[in-house]
Amino acid sequence: MKKPWQAATTGRRRYTAQVAETDPPRTVLVVEDEPNIRELVALHLQLDGWTVTQTGDGQEALRLARADPFDLVILDLMLPGLDGMTVLRALRREAPAKDVPVLLLTARRDESDKVLGLESGADDYLTKPFGVRELVARARALTRRPRAGAAAAAIAATPGDARPVRLGPLVVDPARRSVAVGDREVDLTGREFDLLHLLASHPGIVFSREALVQRVWRGDTFVTARNIDTLVRRLRQKVEVHPAEPTLILTVWGAGYKAADV
Repeated sequence: MKKPWQAATTGRRRYTAQVAETDPPRTVLVVEDEPNIRELVALHLQLDGWTVTQTGDGQEALRLARADPFDLVILDLMLPGLDGMTVLRALRREAPAKDVPVLLLTARRDESDKVLGLESGADDYLTKPFGVRELVARARALTRRPRAGAAAAAIAATPGDARPVRLGPLVVDPARRSVAVGDREVDLTGREFDLLHLLASHPGIVFSREALVQRVWRGDTFVTARNIDTLVRRLRQKVEVHPAEPTLILTVWGAGYKAADV
């Protein structure tokens, strides 16, 4: 007898769950080339109230992400043809998927592979084999915070919080969700922007990693100090003249991070 996740056909398929009227609609793109895993993930997300679109092809995943503003992308790294890392980097360069949370699925256990995924723009990862209950919990956690568009709308509704912030050569404009270093526009992900805006708005104030989890990730259970360090490293690569010798986003050893008091 076939198991429930084996009964459906392979390829792209969309499921619509029956959820309570009070539940916000949630959409997820599952990109996994192994049909059994793909169907299993889709089934359990559907049961949790998600509308699931699935594919096993990297090129098709990019086409779908460009066409629909998904709330989450679950992405396998080991895809045939266009691999998951290439898909991830393309997503982070393009609207409307630039700010969508991405959960990586990987069979690789080397720490370097996981760090590379996080540095390329992923928000979290799971190593195969994984438990579907943990996957669903992580999916929920990654979508607790509003998308960048919703955040920008909220900022625009409170003019007192929407004034540009200057940090040396940096100008952070929360109303437009834009960052410039001198005359150069800097393209940041949603969390990179949130972290930079938080630190730049409080120059000289030290934030512990635990405080940054609360303020940037809204206290998500699965975020660790490694996520904070990776996010800071990515941010420095984009805004610092010499990322290895930062002058704007500073490490306070044993305490956390702060923006330079300039």
